Amino acid sequence: MTKWVYTFGDGKAEGNASGRNLLGGKGANLAEMSNLGLPVPPGFTITTEVCTYFYAHSRTYPETLQGDVDAALAHIGTLTGRQFGDDVNPLLVSVRSGARASMPGMMDTVLNLGLNDATVQALAKNAGDERFAYDSYRRFIQMYSNVVLDIDPHNFEDVLEEYKERKGYVLDTDLTAADWQRLIVDYKKIVERESEKPFPQDPRAQLWGAIGAVFSSWMNARAITYRRLHDIPESWGTAVNVQAMVFGNMGDTSATGVAFTRNPSTGAHELYGEFLVNAQGEDVVAGIRTPQNITEAARIAAQSDKPSMETVMPDVYNQFVRVTQLLEKHYRDMQDLEFTVERGKLWMLQARSGKRTAKAALRTAVEMANEGLITREEAIARVEPAALDQLLHPTIDPKAPRKILAAGLPASPGAACGEIVFSSDDAEQLKGAGRKVILVRVETSPEDIHGMHASEGILTTRGGMTSHAAVVARGMGKPCVSGAGTVRVDYANETLSVAGTTLKKGDIITIDGTSGQVLIGAVAMLQPELSGDFGTLMGWADAVRRMKVRTNAETPADARVARTFGAEGIGLCRTEHMFFEDDRIVAVREMILSDNEKGRRAALAKLLPMQRQDFAELFEIMSGLPVTIRLLDPPLHEFLPHTDEEIAEVAKAMNASAERLKQRSADLHEFNPMLGFRGVRLAVAFPEIAEMQARAIFEGAIAASQKTGKAVTAEIMVPLVMTKAELDLVKARIDAMHAAVKQETGVDVPYQVGTMIELPRAALRAGDIAQTAEFFSFGTNDLTQTTLGISRDDASSFLGPYTAKGLLPHDPFVTLDQEGVGELVQLAAARGKAARPAIKLGICGEHGGDPASIAFCEKAGLDYVSCSPFRVPIARLAAAQAALGKKAASQA
Repeated sequence: MTKWVYTFGDGKAEGNASGRNLLGGKGANLAEMSNLGLPVPPGFTITTEVCTYFYAHSRTYPETLQGDVDAALAHIGTLTGRQFGDDVNPLLVSVRSGARASMPGMMDTVLNLGLNDATVQALAKNAGDERFAYDSYRRFIQMYSNVVLDIDPHNFEDVLEEYKERKGYVLDTDLTAADWQRLIVDYKKIVERESEKPFPQDPRAQLWGAIGAVFSSWMNARAITYRRLHDIPESWGTAVNVQAMVFGNMGDTSATGVAFTRNPSTGAHELYGEFLVNAQGEDVVAGIRTPQNITEAARIAAQSDKPSMETVMPDVYNQFVRVTQLLEKHYRDMQDLEFTVERGKLWMLQARSGKRTAKAALRTAVEMANEGLITREEAIARVEPAALDQLLHPTIDPKAPRKILAAGLPASPGAACGEIVFSSDDAEQLKGAGRKVILVRVETSPEDIHGMHASEGILTTRGGMTSHAAVVARGMGKPCVSGAGTVRVDYANETLSVAGTTLKKGDIITIDGTSGQVLIGAVAMLQPELSGDFGTLMGWADAVRRMKVRTNAETPADARVARTFGAEGIGLCRTEHMFFEDDRIVAVREMILSDNEKGRRAALAKLLPMQRQDFAELFEIMSGLPVTIRLLDPPLHEFLPHTDEEIAEVAKAMNASAERLKQRSADLHEFNPMLGFRGVRLAVAFPEIAEMQARAIFEGAIAASQKTGKAVTAEIMVPLVMTKAELDLVKARIDAMHAAVKQETGVDVPYQVGTMIELPRAALRAGDIAQTAEFFSFGTNDLTQTTLGISRDDASSFLGPYTAKGLLPHDPFVTLDQEGVGELVQLAAARGKAARPAIKLGICGEHGGDPASIAFCEKAGLDYVSCSPFRVPIARLAAAQAALGKKAASQA
């Protein structure tokens, strides 16, 4: 029979860390901590297989599950000496989710379950503390009503705030047992009003309501969004963890907290976290009370006047430090821990690998490898390539003037600038319109996940370093300032104000997540310094990767940036991008609009010295590294003059009639220019264009090699080829120009002629084409368009529903369609190698900077990937991880 429930506690467990697919991350780690003999409240895990069953059988459960749960509850009762639902010595439990992959805050939790009008009296008597018992009961009513009964928590919060104001209370801890008893009456009235039923008093009905709510939360909107953003399959499901309650709200010898074994922002090897005395777990992350530092060093650094845990609970603190060291060494990774102290006794509630910034991930990986805790190969695998994006963009220039509006906590490092928005929906809408925004909230909640993703950065007025905003922002790599308490947010009028200064929606602010400052206006930024841990890890990655990493660049600035980031050449120089400057566009238009070869050659003669200088500069910057130059590949409509002024300008340059040029422009109009007169078709119709560019390439190579003293190998790429005959025709012109330049200069420039595989026919006939082509570069942007029949420029209107409904796993223009487009790439690579074993194979579409696509390129045996300059480090690390993954697969 299938085992649906696994128990843990009292130094042993039925599962362990290897069972995370079945038990979820939380359940597996609770079992592992139990097996290690750590103080873990006993409990049980309902497996992810039940979640799968739940959704496959109209939200029902396996027949034997109820009996299994009853047996597990009895097991907890035996270990704790309490009985679930008992009016004399009641067992209370927490019910939490626990997916295979960590999804902090995305699914639902219920604490203090099992309380009712009778058990709350027993709890008060046994604890000797009425206030604690009724505080726990009101928390349970509010949480259960929200999670299970779907009642908005503001109903309860408004009543509580009104009561505190009437009584003159500031904090929740000011309320007495009698206060909570009066509020509980009001809370139950709210439940009956909103749900049309009384609050459930049967503990078992409460339990099954909570279990169903946790399984249901796997499919709530925020969880779905989180899974989409982090590529977590829906099929994984979540486990449910039911655990005996321990209480951090039993007075001044009790507490609750969240900690990391290393600093998740910087990676520094120091205990990092916050706690609250006389509180339950949600108090720390909700920002209702200001948390206190765990260590005295952190308290001093934060200039806090609230005592540290190290000071107020020294014995518990020392025990906790030993537990953190044991867990980090055991798991060989930085741990994110949750704990409760109940009347001086430490209880561990969670251990999981901690979310961290890219800077922290780098430092932690490198230091752990140097400490011998992990290998260098493991260190390479520990850093998410896409997360490096956090390190590759500007930070605030320390010399720039700062008009400080407010200061909060440096919750997630980095800087961001944008328009103020006050709602997540507005953030998403403006992001879609191409605008940069800063999301400003009193505090964020899991419902804000889409707005946080759309924003450049996040500012909250409440919450600590482990608040929802801080944890999620760090995971996303977004700068965040939290707990900016002097900022007053007015959602109704969409304004924020600080000490007489008011800003409205649309005003520009800059946030510095490293210092915690909020600045008025846009502030100057600096390029990052990519050395230290970054340089160390990149060196390790370069030593293990097989594929080369080149860049897509046609400007000197892009080429220099790419070299700084470690590019090993240029994989795509798009020559048409060189022609849009004012001093060139007129000559290009002359060339296009000329209706005879003589006119085109006259225009090309003006462009030749410009192109020669362009290429010479790129060859010089790359200093002997390969440079692949693609011949002109514009849809002509991009260059045609559109206004009367533009036509008049070209007419004057050509000494021609404006009316005649208008007619010529009309003749060249295309209904579908992306599939029209472009690429190799230009070189076939107007071979003089390819001749001019070939001459400029060879002469530029000679100039660069004479200046640098290094040999230059030019790779000339013919785009949009569909037949070998096309490539033969153009290659003959290139070869003839090489011979002419050699005769004129006496210099023999090494060169190769290849093609861009971006049409399905070219992939299918790659064996033929490889007889002429010396290299293939897969242009996967166009290959995706022509294979799927989807225009990249128009796809945004319908690709969202396709990915949301699971019709496509990813946007195929972001991550390569491996089954369709990928099969064409593999087929073309195999046929190309069969015809020319030494053929060089690369990819130069946007997929060249996408880690998942890079892994495919490694599997397909490509020689290099080429990507935009700022994605070069991402590609270097992804290529190393792909090589290590392939090696591990071959050894398995």
